[in-house]
Amino acid sequence: MTEPRTLPPFASDNYAPAHPDVLAAVAAANDGYAVAYGDDPWTARLDARVREVFGAGALAFPVLNGTGANVVSLTALSPRWGGVVVSDVAHVNTDENGAPERVGGLKLLACPSVDGRITPDDVARWAGQRDDVHRAHPAVLSLTQSTELGTVYPLEDLRALSHVAHDLGMAVHVDGSRLANAAAALGCSLRALTTDAGVDVVSLGAAKNGGMLGEAVLVLGPDDAPDAASARAREAAAAAVPFLRKATMQLASKTRFVSAQLLALLGEAGDPAGDAEPLWHRNAAHANAMAARLRAGLSELAPAARVTRPTEANAVFATLPRAAADRLRAVARFYDWADGETPDRVEVRLMCAWDTAPDTVDAFVAAAADALA
Repeated sequence: MTEPRTLPPFASDNYAPAHPDVLAAVAAANDGYAVAYGDDPWTARLDARVREVFGAGALAFPVLNGTGANVVSLTALSPRWGGVVVSDVAHVNTDENGAPERVGGLKLLACPSVDGRITPDDVARWAGQRDDVHRAHPAVLSLTQSTELGTVYPLEDLRALSHVAHDLGMAVHVDGSRLANAAAALGCSLRALTTDAGVDVVSLGAAKNGGMLGEAVLVLGPDDAPDAASARAREAAAAAVPFLRKATMQLASKTRFVSAQLLALLGEAGDPAGDAEPLWHRNAAHANAMAARLRAGLSELAPAARVTRPTEANAVFATLPRAAADRLRAVARFYDWADGETPDRVEVRLMCAWDTAPDTVDAFVAAAADALA
């Protein structure tokens, strides 16, 4: 039996508990009976709030998890012969066991990335496959925001990527598992990162930002589309998602409990207090701040500890001697990410969550100093 770890984990923001406000919302939704499969007051209120936050024509479809949201979104946007352009480190490409390919029947077209981000030129390189029957037709650009490497696409980059994708006849999807962290990092609204940037469909995350269980597929409004082809893609997706959600086993019978969580994070429609500082923003901003604090602490341990990637959201990457990493792992759980600069070093990923405390960060840095010593 292993010794119990003395600090909360830095392995994933998925490890964190649900926020008390989210649990309270679920408990409140448990009062009495409600029509199943989304025809309930909580889901109706979520629809109203999503229209406030993302635009008048936006539609919300609660689902059970992030992989399901991605599969439903990408399948709704692509023909059976389609392909999806992604970063080589995109979660849909590396961590979903081929679900878009196995379940959706789609081909993932991976682009080499720098710090998790791809460029308009990377997308344009797939233009030659558009009319080649021997190749998967590039039908969707899927971007992860924030990325798997803890970086964020700036607004101008996101708009440029959407523009080139739409020019090539592709729809644009955002895997927003950590969309809240990206918005908090950029100091912008959720709408600015999605609707105003030309995104067509969003997998809206909740579990990594204080939710308990469940995410949502958001189909953005046709009237907000950058061109007629994008508007048609959104209309087709809105018609397809209800059927795909059921066919892929993502339609919860008691949808109200998923909708209640999303409402707790987004705020209620017409509530000025929710617009001022919604829970999603408070949670994400805190996680980002704790990652910045962790990066600063580890940087003071250089060169034994070396921060390796930009810290723009709630992830910190660093290399450590393997022996020191093993000693530190006895204090708090975290994951190895890649080999280090030399065979005796390893790159680790450290994630901060909505409930990561400053004292926890400082204690981890002190433990890292001891392990390195």
